Amino acid sequence: MDRSNKEKLVAALNASLSDTVCFVITHQRGMTVAEVTQLRGQMRAAGASFKVTKNRLARLALKGTKFEQLSALFTGPTAIAYSRDPVAAAKVAVEFAGKNDKLAIVGGALGDQQLDAAGIKSLATMPSLDELRGKLIGLVQAPATKIAGVLQAPAAQLARVLSAHAAADQQGEAA
Repeated sequence: MDRSNKEKLVAALNASLSDTVCFVITHQRGMTVAEVTQLRGQMRAAGASFKVTKNRLARLALKGTKFEQLSALFTGPTAIAYSRDPVAAAKVAVEFAGKNDKLAIVGGALGDQQLDAAGIKSLATMPSLDELRGKLIGLVQAPATKIAGVLQAPAAQLARVLSAHAAADQQGEAA
C-alpha cells in the first residue's frame, strides 16, 4: 500500500471514529476469511463496523479522537469494532468471541471512558438502544391499555347483569 492510500485510510478511519460512541479492540488469531466475513455481517446487521487494522495506522487514526488513550492496546493481530449505538459493537463482539476462541476482547471505550475486557463484556449485557426504545414504548402504551380495560369493565358487567335478569325472567315465565 503506498503512502497516499495509507493517508486516505487513516483519514477515513479517523472520520469514522469521530462520531463513534462504542469502540472495541480485539485480537484475532487464526480467523478464516469466512469467519471474519460472518462477523462483519453480524456487525453490519447490528449497525456496527468491524475492521482488521494495521497497528501503526490505527494509532495514527486515533490521534485527535476521544479514543486516543487506547493506542497502547494496539499490539499483535488487532481488529476493531465500533458503533454509534452505545452497546451494539460490544454485544456482537462479545457474543462472537464467546462462540469462537480465535477472537479475544482486549479493551475499548464507551464515549470518553476507557474500558478493559471485563468492562466491554459487562457493557455487552446491557440492552441495546432499540431494545430500550421498545421497552419505553411498551411502558407508555401499558397505562392506555389498562385504562381501556377498566372503562370497558363496567359496561361488560352491566351487560352480564342484564343478561342474567333476562334469563331469570324467561325461566320465571316458563315455570
